[in-house]
Amino acid sequence: MDRRDFVQTMAGAGLAIACGGARRAPSAARIDKIGIQLYTVRDQMKADFEGTLARIAEIGYKEVEFAGYYNHSPADVKAILDRHGLTAPSSHTPFETDDQWKASLDAAKTIGHEYIVMPWIPPERRKTLDDWKNFAQVFNHAGQAAHDAGIQFAYHNHDFEFPKMDGQVPYDVLLQSTDPKLVQLEIDLYWITKAGQDPLDYFARWPGRIPLVHVKDSQGGPEHKMADVGQGKIDWKRIFAKREQAGIKHFFVEHDNPPQGFQDVAVSFGYLKNLEF
Repeated sequence: MDRRDFVQTMAGAGLAIACGGARRAPSAARIDKIGIQLYTVRDQMKADFEGTLARIAEIGYKEVEFAGYYNHSPADVKAILDRHGLTAPSSHTPFETDDQWKASLDAAKTIGHEYIVMPWIPPERRKTLDDWKNFAQVFNHAGQAAHDAGIQFAYHNHDFEFPKMDGQVPYDVLLQSTDPKLVQLEIDLYWITKAGQDPLDYFARWPGRIPLVHVKDSQGGPEHKMADVGQGKIDWKRIFAKREQAGIKHFFVEHDNPPQGFQDVAVSFGYLKNLEF
């Protein structure tokens, strides 16, 4: 090959590379650290607390969200997490009294929680729209105490927040009546879907207010039977593509009653590990 042919060949190769680069799509995103809400394996946690956390770590989960510590001290919980390479960014903890809340916040700091999440509102305390407005003030109060302790308060929804009362959606009233800096959201993507809502609507209305999500799947209406993640009908790519708008930092797999325990947990992990969006 003479010099002229060599130059033409290299120029053609460079053009091909440039064109290929122009056609190449941006790298798809993936979930960096997949978490699990430990309520999913509550029976196993009761029987073998550390053994269950070890199994969770072996599957590949990096983060856990607690729903009770099963009579283990905060220091013991932290030590067990450290032994198995896990972190616990958040915990579900009900607000009952100021003294109880202070103790919960102290425990959260010892374990390393960044968030403390109110898991639900009891039925007898949400019968009227005024009840929801009153609870908004409870949340502001609890959120201020958490903020003062260096922890972020959040609320976890079900589907009961969405049927209208007096022409208004209780969830919307709750969000409008709370300080977004003190009361952030852990949106359960199964329950909000079951309620007939589009989570992307809430991402758009409350950008940056949703640092946590619960990831569990639905087989669709009318029953909305829960399924392992990726085995149902929820469009995860569509939802997670808007993760930055929502402000999502932590993704917790959950299944209220997984029929095959750790096997179901592993199926959900495998799907999310390979999901690109």
